[in-house]
Amino acid sequence: MKKLLKVSVFLLLIVSCKTNPFTGKQTLNFQDNSSLFPTAFKQYNAFLAENEVITGTAEAEKIKRVGQRIKNAAETWFDTNGYPGYLKDYQWEFNLVKSEDLNAWCMPGGKIVFYTGILPVCESEAGIAAVMGHEIAHALADHGAQRMSAGTLQQVGLVVGNVATMNDSDKNLLFNAAYGVGSSVGVMLPFSRSHETEADIIGQRLMAIAGYDPMEAANLWVRMEKTNGSGPPEILSTHPSSSTRIQNLRENAPNAKAEARKYGVTNFEK
Repeated sequence: MKKLLKVSVFLLLIVSCKTNPFTGKQTLNFQDNSSLFPTAFKQYNAFLAENEVITGTAEAEKIKRVGQRIKNAAETWFDTNGYPGYLKDYQWEFNLVKSEDLNAWCMPGGKIVFYTGILPVCESEAGIAAVMGHEIAHALADHGAQRMSAGTLQQVGLVVGNVATMNDSDKNLLFNAAYGVGSSVGVMLPFSRSHETEADIIGQRLMAIAGYDPMEAANLWVRMEKTNGSGPPEILSTHPSSSTRIQNLRENAPNAKAEARKYGVTNFEK
């Protein structure tokens, strides 16, 4: 038990060991990209091998083109804001995969998949840019690594609590019931929602720097809500509600345009 407690304290002491370049705040992240990225790349390749990758079509080329523009915008932002070489270990790849799912995702290190099912909701290249910016933002802000770190601490807390109550079965049962709900609804879900909100705002900034109208990010979520419904109550979800996202993105669109103008971008594609 003493050894376990020492490990727990050690982890707690190092949880704020990386800085989010977009916010300047310390983040919950003790994952090393040197080991995380290669693992992600292998998983990505395995996924592509097991699914139908669309190549050579106008839609597939559009995904790659938009991805490159958002990637270039990110590089411009990092180089201009004092982070040269920040993306040197990223290995960008943009693939369209056949699936009816309304989804896209980006693995740590810049490996991105768009499902064909989300393209009708995107409607335009600017809509694709909104999704692409959001997914790339997750990778740039190390959200995957932060979720892994949070999950590790959640498990450590569970083990420590069980060890502390192991001699009292009633307390042990009560702890496990309370900890499961409390750590999920009170910590992990809000943590995930904060990542989604952050990725929305960062992604909107990047799409504007890439020359796309940032208001299209809000419009995308209007269409998404009509297509996919409102979803579960926000407090029980890993994502903010569509209405919350739409409001945030509408309010932030002028800020994203102002940021883009710093880089000489004055025209925004819709």
